[in-house]
Amino acid sequence: MSVKPEAASALFAGPFALATLSAPESPAFPALVTPDAQVIDLRSALDDAALTMRGVLEGWDTVLPQLTALATAGPVRGALAEFRTHAPVEPRQVFQSGANYRQHVIDLHVAHRAPGDDRPEAERRAEAAEIMDRRAAEDLPYVFIGLPSAITGPYDDVVLPAWAEKPDWELELAAVIGRPAHRVSVEEALDHVAGYTIANDLTDRATVFRRDMPQIGTDWLRSKNAPGFTPLGPWIVPAGSIARPDDLRLTLKLNGETMQDESTKDMIFDVARMVSYASQTARLLPGDLVLTGSPAGNGMHWGRLLRDGDVMDASITGLGAQRTRCVAEEAR
Repeated sequence: MSVKPEAASALFAGPFALATLSAPESPAFPALVTPDAQVIDLRSALDDAALTMRGVLEGWDTVLPQLTALATAGPVRGALAEFRTHAPVEPRQVFQSGANYRQHVIDLHVAHRAPGDDRPEAERRAEAAEIMDRRAAEDLPYVFIGLPSAITGPYDDVVLPAWAEKPDWELELAAVIGRPAHRVSVEEALDHVAGYTIANDLTDRATVFRRDMPQIGTDWLRSKNAPGFTPLGPWIVPAGSIARPDDLRLTLKLNGETMQDESTKDMIFDVARMVSYASQTARLLPGDLVLTGSPAGNGMHWGRLLRDGDVMDASITGLGAQRTRCVAEEAR
C-alpha cells in the first residue's frame, strides 16, 4: 500500500502539469492536470487512443500549444483524487549524475576517509573544495547510466533489498528531454528540455565501490538500480513554468525530520551544462531523463540509513511533492 502526501495549496508552478494516471482496473494514460486538481485525458483530448507520455514528448513542438489551450478549455475527465499516479514517463534512457553539489561532495569526501588517512577534517575539506574548483574549471561533469526498470511512482512503496546494507536517499532535480539532442552546446541545451520532475535516486552505499577489485571503481548497477530505487514524479512541469532551474529549493524529510534542504544554486554544473555534456556522447531522446545530482544531507552524512517503515517526503520548488515508504524485502 502506498502513501500520498497531504493536499497542498499549489500542486505545481504554472497553468498545468503532465502526469501518467490510471483509474481502478484500467490501463495508465497520459494526462494534463490543472492547478485545481482536475484531470484531462490526453488520449481523447488529442484524438489518439494509443498515446503515451513519451508520445506527447516526441511531438513536443506541436503538442505544447495544444496543451496550453486544453489547460483552460479541455474536456475534464474527473478529479485527480480518483486516479492512481504513476511515474510521469517511461524513459528509454536515464542519465544520472554524481558529485554535482559542492557541499555534498565535500561532506562525502570527509565521510569516506581512506584507511590510514589521519589528517584533520579541515584539511580534508579544503582538499575536496580544491577538487571541486578544478572540476568546474575543466568542465567535466560526472554522468553515468541508470536503468528505466528502477523507476517507480511518486507514492509507491520502495522495497529495500535484503542485500542492501546501507540504502540512502538522494533527492534530485530531473530534466525531461522533449527534443532530440546530440552534441548540443550549453547555449542550446535548455531548448531540448521539455520540463522538470522530481527524482529520488536511491543508492546502496555499501556496494558503490567494488571490494573484490578496487581498480574497477564504482558499481552503479548494483548500488543504484534495484527495482523501485528511483521514485519519479508526480508531475512533469513544463520548462516554461520554471523560470529559474538554477534556483530551486530541494527538501527531503525522513519521518518528518528535514535531512536535505538546499538550493540548486549549489550545483557545480547547472542543467544546461549537464544536458550538453551528456549529449556530446549520447543521443538524448524525447522522454529521457537527465538527473542532476543530489545536495548535501544524505544518510551517510547523518549516520542514518534507510530502514523498514521509513517515510520520505521529497519536494522541489514548483514541481510538487512525492511521498514514499520503505519496506524491507523480508517483511514484504
